[in-house]
Amino acid sequence: MEVYLIRHTAVLAPGLCYGHTDVPLADTFAAEVARLRPRLPEPPYRVVSSPAQRCVALAQAIAPGLPLTVDERLREMHFGTWENRPWTEIPPAETTPWMADYVTLAPPAGETFGAVQQRAAAFLTELAAAPREEPTLVFTHGGTIRALVCHCLEIPLRNAFQLQIDYASVTQLRLQHGRWQLLALTSNH
Repeated sequence: MEVYLIRHTAVLAPGLCYGHTDVPLADTFAAEVARLRPRLPEPPYRVVSSPAQRCVALAQAIAPGLPLTVDERLREMHFGTWENRPWTEIPPAETTPWMADYVTLAPPAGETFGAVQQRAAAFLTELAAAPREEPTLVFTHGGTIRALVCHCLEIPLRNAFQLQIDYASVTQLRLQHGRWQLLALTSNH
């Protein structure tokens, strides 16, 4: 079973804290889609997306006319009261402890990165329980992809941000003999 984790394309949200917030796509969308297509398998494939519009738009551009399953567990981290605020306006008294331990600490009214991994891993476990021959394209977010790679490779979650996950990048996983393998982690270039 092969799974392609595809991060959404670039967005227009400079300096903004966003996770669950829908933010506009950058003007580079069409060019990023064109660069992304050759790095993906030919249909048939299953298509699953985070409900965020930046992911749904990419899924529809890559797989027009194919059935699209939207799964809430693929969302980016929820930043609570920090959502849709410039990072520079969030008090350091709130961000400093969180940045030191984002795995177990949550932003006010938000979720921990550990919770992101739990829900994303539950999605992947469910996907693996009903394997198909065709690959699955999963359109999601940088944080979610990092959490899944750490889960699959048993990397400590505190090391997740050592993984560079570019916009419009592809991370390819294969489930073989009950274990996940990382086949590729590519940039958008």
